[in-house]
Amino acid sequence: MTKSHITATINGDVREFLCEPGDTLLQSLRDELGLTGTKEGCGSGDCGACSVTVNGRLVCSCLVLAVEVDGAEVGTVEGIGEPDKLHVIQQKFLEHAALQCGICTPGLIVSTKALLEENPSPTEEEARYYLAGNLCRCTGYDKIIKAVMDAAETMRGTA
Repeated sequence: MTKSHITATINGDVREFLCEPGDTLLQSLRDELGLTGTKEGCGSGDCGACSVTVNGRLVCSCLVLAVEVDGAEVGTVEGIGEPDKLHVIQQKFLEHAALQCGICTPGLIVSTKALLEENPSPTEEEARYYLAGNLCRCTGYDKIIKAVMDAAETMRGTA
């Protein structure tokens, strides 16, 4: 099969890569671009570990073909925060001990950022509903939701 040449803006930088027609965005991010923060949990869109944004829309990268992002804007966990300064969301996840093994954490961070961009003042119920597609096998969800709500408050400047 002929590989496709893809050009996409990933975390604000124009990136080019080659992919097979059946390669998922998850595979290309990890294997072709070296962006290993996005995790594969299930490979079927059920766990949210591979959550990224494509043109501002939250998606499971295991369900998106890499060829579909040609010309698109893709956001991954690597685009959140700086190497020497964590994003508020990342900091709140640490402060609230909302992570353990780390498989779900990148997807939850990306999903939380998407939630707070869409709704800066979610209720706890809205946050739980929005993040329902992200499964965590270690921490349970109370610490995660507390981190999300604290991040929302801090980002609004009301903390």
